[in-house]
Amino acid sequence: MSAHLVAHAGRRIALAGAAALTATLTLATPSAAHAEVEADKPQALAENATLDFVSEAESDTAGFTELRVVLPEGIAPGDVTLDEAPKGWKLKATSDGYTVGGPALKTGVDAEHKIKIRQLPDAKELAFKTVETYSDGEVSRWIELPSGGEEPEQPAPVLKLKAAAPGAKPADPSPSTSTSTNPGEGATPSPNPSATESDVAAAGSDADTKASEEDEGGSAGLVIGGGVVALLVVGGGAWWLMKRRTAASQN
Repeated sequence: MSAHLVAHAGRRIALAGAAALTATLTLATPSAAHAEVEADKPQALAENATLDFVSEAESDTAGFTELRVVLPEGIAPGDVTLDEAPKGWKLKATSDGYTVGGPALKTGVDAEHKIKIRQLPDAKELAFKTVETYSDGEVSRWIELPSGGEEPEQPAPVLKLKAAAPGAKPADPSPSTSTSTNPGEGATPSPNPSATESDVAAAGSDADTKASEEDEGGSAGLVIGGGVVALLVVGGGAWWLMKRRTAASQN
């Protein structure tokens, strides 16, 4: 084999090896999370810890309008206050967490907000399942947890915690307060139904009202129709009677 052919074969082998190595590294690298969380005090039973959430913008046509976060076991909605959020965004408590949202962000702008937790639970890690909503109605769900050592396609933000400090103890449950709408205020579930529940209830009420109106309208129509028929019958009978009397008088 000539030196030229040997060199050419060597280059092909080197390129093939590089491609195989690149593919191997790509498969071995875990997918980057598009929703993340960090803490200034990532330690179990830490008090007044600030959590920083970042949701990476993925849409090319719309911006974020709302984030819904499900709190892990050990953190109640009443333990959460809003520290920072995009301009105009407000926090509302839900039965299992909270939502934070407001005017749509510009397309391509990441959504970042910070909350303060009264006390973190005694755990090794905390998962905050997050659902993102865009202004065009698109929804991204970052709610999957690792299973069998495999990285999920849409992982929930997970915060790893250090062991609790010596002597640290769980605080007493927080008292209920009113629902928070602005940064720095307390947030607990409101006795009023959520927006979704209200919409459903309103829709049902409207449907019942409409059905009632239709029933009333149908009943009124039947009554009016029956009256018209009765008048026609009475009028026809009177005309027939008068015609017979006229014919009899002429005879």
